[in-house]
Parts: sequence; structure tokens; C-alpha cells
Amino acid sequence: MDLVRTTPPRPLDVAVVFPEIAPLARTAIRLHPRPGAPSVRDSSVGGPLLWPADEPWPHCESTGHWDSGFREYPAAARLERRRLVRLAQDPDGPAYTQEEAAAKKRNDAMLRERLDSGPAPAECPVPLLPVAQLYVRDVPLLRPPGQADVLQVLWCPYDHEPEAKPSAALIWRCAAEVGDVLAVPPEPYEADWGASYVPEPCVLAPEQITEYPNTFDLSPELRTLVEDWSRWQAADAGLDSSYEEWPHEFYDAELADAPGWKVGGWPPWGRTDSNPRYCSVCDAPMAPLLAIASSEWDGESGSWIPYEDQGVASAGRFGAWDPAAPTGIQVGSADTMQLYVCPASPEHPHTDLIQ
Repeated sequence: MDLVRTTPPRPLDVAVVFPEIAPLARTAIRLHPRPGAPSVRDSSVGGPLLWPADEPWPHCESTGHWDSGFREYPAAARLERRRLVRLAQDPDGPAYTQEEAAAKKRNDAMLRERLDSGPAPAECPVPLLPVAQLYVRDVPLLRPPGQADVLQVLWCPYDHEPEAKPSAALIWRCAAEVGDVLAVPPEPYEADWGASYVPEPCVLAPEQITEYPNTFDLSPELRTLVEDWSRWQAADAGLDSSYEEWPHEFYDAELADAPGWKVGGWPPWGRTDSNPRYCSVCDAPMAPLLAIASSEWDGESGSWIPYEDQGVASAGRFGAWDPAAPTGIQVGSADTMQLYVCPASPEHPHTDLIQ
């Protein structure tokens, strides 16, 4: 994979300042999705899947779709994103190029035909949208069952009651067993939240890092250590006095779990306290598999911006793209959807949580 992203070293070494926390270190792989043109043989976010031509495409059969009151045809959303990028780069250009106008006409006609031909789209079995495809060769932290070497994640592009989040499907497969590939997968009529569940095709730059638990995952004793201002002063950590009352905020934002799309590591918390997940089959504590993030960084996690993105990040928006939100996805209120799997058996049902 040619794309490279490099996370700067943390402002200080947790294992040195808090050796009591060192045993809790976990490996994570930041995926660093960036807009591109992945193929079915690539790891990607929102890219085409290595899907057998003779295998039925998964659909959501649920009738509990949350009506957000605002939906958009996925192809129309992608077209509009790219049109805005073009206009940002060439403000004097036409509102629509001939190619864009033709595509918009086709999209509008297709949507009208679909809407006029049957029941309300949300009441139909809804084709799932590709979210991610991860090859073990690129993300060795994955632990697939049997001979599988690729993980495919899809979801329904509608919020589901009562949690108001998309329903995801996880599929493991062996790439060598796929012959003819499905050329044109079905797409849903519409997607929720202004198509914020429609990811832009992105290539990946997997990077292995070390993470430590958020303070919500620390024991009361370890949390007390992190909140001890004298401990930070003794370590000469360079924190200014603004953190004196809440040094744990620095720890959580700069030293614990990384923001953005990632595999493994520690889960992000903040919207709720730590909420461990347990397998519905064997009651084993479930492990974080994939973080589907609304953004790669925010105002509180700027030190996590890869070296290669710091120039564009400091300049703000690049064209019509927010460099911190390359996939175009937004879950919840700019949150992260964490998928969990059973460490005893990846074939047990997964679960998820938005933080």
C-alpha cells in the first residue's frame, strides 16, 4: 500500500510516568482512510467488496427504521460531494459540468422510478452499503476464523430504533475462494441523515500504534494516580496550570486511546461511562474490533494528526473536504461506532456501541 500516515510520538511516555498503567498497553492499528479509488482486492473504507457473483447480497429486513425526515439517494450524495470539491477548487466553473448534469438526470430519474414502483423504500428489504473491507495482510491484528483472510463490514443506511444507529453486518471470507466478482451490487433507495451513512471510497494507510485505556477503563486506584497533579509535576511532564484540576483530561485526549478509524486497541468513552460488552452466547467479555469514526481528530486531539496531514489540517478545509472527516461518515453527534467481537469465537454475534 503506497499511502503512508505517521502518528507523532505522544507528548510523554505513559509507561514511564505511570508504570502502574504500563501492563494495560494494547496494540491498535489506525487505518487512516483517505479518499481514493480502491479496487475489490484492496483494503478500503466505502470501496467495492470482493463479493462472489453467485452469493446473494445482504439486505436489512427490519421494519424498525427511524424516520429522520431527511434522506438522499446514495449516488446523488456522492455526485454532490464531488461537485462541491470541484467548485471549491474552481469557483468560476459551471454549477454543473455536462457530465455532472447527465449523472444528476440519471440519478433523479432512477430515484423517481424506484419510488413510484413500490412501497416506501424504508419498508422494503434494504440492500446494505459497504462500510469497510480489511485484508489480514494489511491489518494483521485481525483474528479471522478458519482460513478467512478478509473482513467485510456492511450496514443498513437507516437509523434503527430505539438506539438511532445503523445496523451492521460482519462477514469473514477467504479471498482465494472468490471466483467471479459481483460487478454491480444493489444499492438502497435512500440513506439517512443527508447520506452521512454513505462512505466516500477511501484507500487506507494502516499504522500500528500502542494505546492505553481511557480513564473510564482504569481502576479507581489507577484513576486516582492519573488525577494526582503532584505526580505530573514530579514527572516534569510540561503541563501548564490549566490542567491542575483535571489532569486526566490531558491523559484521555493525548495519551490514552487514539481517535479515528482503527482496529483493536482500547474503546473510546466519553458519551457514557465505561460500558463493557459481553457475548450473548458465552458471556465472554467482548473485544473492540473496529472503530468507525466520524472524524480523525478534533480540537482536543490535535496531537494525533499524522505528520503527513498537519499542513492541510492547519489550513482548515481542503476544497470542500474537511481533512479530519475524509470518509464523509457521521455517526451519532460526530461520534464513533465501536464494533465488538467475542474473543472466544469470531463466529459468535458481534455487538456495537456509539461513543
